[in-house]
Amino acid sequence: MRPLVVERLVAAADAALIVISGIGCAVGYLLASAGVVGKADVYAGASVLVAVNFILLMTVQHGYRLKTITNLSRTFRMTLATWTGLFGALLAIAFTMKISEEFSRGAAISFYLVGLTLLLAWKTVAARWIARALRTGAFANGRAIMIAEFGLAASSNAIDDLGQHGYRLMRVMEIPAKDLASPLLLSSQAPRFEEMVSYARENRVEHVFLLMNWSRQHAIDSILDALKILPLPVHLVPDANTARFLRYPLEGTGNTFTAELRRAPLSWKERALKRALDLVGASLALFVFAPVMLVTAILIKLTSKGPVFFRQTRHGFGGRAFKIFKFRTMCVLEDGPTIVQAQMNDPRITAIGKWLRKTSIDELPQILNVLKGEMSLVGPRPHAAAHNTEYEQIIGNYAFRHHVKPGITGWAQVNGYRGETRTLELMQKRVEHDLWYINNWSLMLDLAILMRTALVSVRPTNAH
Repeated sequence: MRPLVVERLVAAADAALIVISGIGCAVGYLLASAGVVGKADVYAGASVLVAVNFILLMTVQHGYRLKTITNLSRTFRMTLATWTGLFGALLAIAFTMKISEEFSRGAAISFYLVGLTLLLAWKTVAARWIARALRTGAFANGRAIMIAEFGLAASSNAIDDLGQHGYRLMRVMEIPAKDLASPLLLSSQAPRFEEMVSYARENRVEHVFLLMNWSRQHAIDSILDALKILPLPVHLVPDANTARFLRYPLEGTGNTFTAELRRAPLSWKERALKRALDLVGASLALFVFAPVMLVTAILIKLTSKGPVFFRQTRHGFGGRAFKIFKFRTMCVLEDGPTIVQAQMNDPRITAIGKWLRKTSIDELPQILNVLKGEMSLVGPRPHAAAHNTEYEQIIGNYAFRHHVKPGITGWAQVNGYRGETRTLELMQKRVEHDLWYINNWSLMLDLAILMRTALVSVRPTNAH
């Protein structure tokens, strides 16, 4: 099966799920609330409209590329943002055109919730199935040949990657480095090029891939000249050095494309959006968790001596110091040049403190830091000042974490890097995730992290 067919089948399945959930929710809600089904054609038409617009919006965002489908976190963010935005837009249009009374609010809300749930469940299944098929080479149907610099084919993962994503390499022609560097490449390799051209014709090859150092401009031009008789697309595979930079977003600057190795700080519009989310989210969280925080404060006072809150110096946006608020979970209040991280069965942790750390309730007072503007709901977790100074000296790009406000939760935390960092490698992984978050920030990413935090918080963690 070709990748294009699979992509279209996934899109068709999305459309079918949307139409079925739309009609099913309308029929089910109306039967349950009124005992009759009215305006079935209206709900069916609305479901089809939602399905068509959803497919178009996902297609524009390349949401049906195999690479996107198998990236489950990206797919979830894209699906959530598109589904929510589409519903908001259609409801606004319906209200403006005064046709909203045609639809039941209960049916619309149930359509939104059920449709989103079904889409996310289906995309989880599709991602796993397609990922397995890619690993086994089930989509390797496009016939291709490769001309490679000697030794690169074995050391590069390009061949495996091409095989997983729809190409079947039928033959690989390797050329020694000394021949590629020679101005007489065409004449010295002429018989081999002629043989490769004949092979491509006889076996109906559809693609040609070149795998060599991009600095070999003469060799690349010469090979293109030798293959010009073949009416086939020729692809230049990035070498190891170039591939490292092409992973970054490509930006157009006039007629020149550049790889954005480090994104600029958030613009004032982006900062305003993030701050608005922080204020709304923190205010709502404070209202919801106020009873929990009150009971926690009372329990801390009754079970151990010391203050309710633990305040410690952390570094925020631009490296500026601030005092972070947490519920006290230890019998010590360390805030100096030497701070020992909490460990499993740490004798410093109080009886109530162990439970507070496990449930992350000890982090709730940081809502106050968010309201004060010192922290954000989502961002790199701030470390103690002593640890901050230590890691800045041994981990490259560590200081780049301060290009955004620190957060109560973050991309590293929802991916399993939270709690004690016993090894330098664990901290490096956490920093890598923090830098990815900064370079790929969006409001939808923040919302997705908050949703995943809610799910992660109910599972066992390594925080202690």
